[in-house]
Amino acid sequence: MTSRPTPPEILTFGEAMTLFVAETPGDLAEVARFRRGIAGADTNVAIGLARLGFHVGWLSRVGDDSFGTYIRRTLEAEGLDCRHLTRDPDHATGLVFKARVDDGSDPHVEYVRRGSAASFFSPADAQAVDFAAARHLHATGIPPALSASARELAFHMLERARTAGVGISFDPNLRPGLWGSDAEMRDTLNDLASRADWVLPGLAEGRRLTGLDSAHDIAGFYLDRGARAVIIKLGPEGGYYRDATQHFTIEGFPVAEVIDTVGAGDGFAVGVVSALLDGLSPRTAVRRGNLIGARAVQVRGDMEGLPHRARLTELEADLPPLD
Repeated sequence: MTSRPTPPEILTFGEAMTLFVAETPGDLAEVARFRRGIAGADTNVAIGLARLGFHVGWLSRVGDDSFGTYIRRTLEAEGLDCRHLTRDPDHATGLVFKARVDDGSDPHVEYVRRGSAASFFSPADAQAVDFAAARHLHATGIPPALSASARELAFHMLERARTAGVGISFDPNLRPGLWGSDAEMRDTLNDLASRADWVLPGLAEGRRLTGLDSAHDIAGFYLDRGARAVIIKLGPEGGYYRDATQHFTIEGFPVAEVIDTVGAGDGFAVGVVSALLDGLSPRTAVRRGNLIGARAVQVRGDMEGLPHRARLTELEADLPPLD
């Protein structure tokens, strides 16, 4: 009997959806042709880390349909370990349609995900996960927004990771339209963030979740609740870092032309998390986050701009030393 591959060193979970991107600009109601891909913030980060050589496990649910098959094949082709990807015979794979824009603005996105397979997540989906073999868990605020049972899974994943001594990064990734109220979203996501080691909100997200204005104060909010470090996405301005002993801002990289802003924050997360897992300094980690985030907005697609390790090494070799 052939033994199963080594359990993943990095665990990720969330909803992967089949993505249809308009091939021409304009209202989605007028578009006749789309290009197929996959979408999902959690998926983007998983793919980005896998491209950098990490053994990433993906926990999710897809429908027992052609879209679910496509997602599995695509993720496995990217090097993800899909042993915890379940095919649900009773519920469909989620779909997302994205408009094409040519002016660098945020594209209009429409979802067909209500009642999707992933919305039926529950802690039972994680029963076979080997947390003892894992090194790190990356989580976002999207799964707990999908349903009550998916929220239970999110808390279950973070609690089991903490019990096993696994490092945790958490990106709030706000999806207000999926929540019953702002208060419910705020309380749930701040509770999850309090269980993480590294918290990675965007500045606008942090303001909405904490009621505070500055990056310094937002970071302090999460440090006071148990985070080891808070790394805040500042968009084109770069990234802000604060832990118990230091705080600083690293400027972003100039981009001549913004093609597609979707996935920029996920690219930033890939850069920061991968660098910290590589044992690099916080300054280098934020700079890598800025670098990958800047690359993500220069191509069309959610994860097409995420580099493989060899390309990242080339890009970083050309950078000047940090002060």
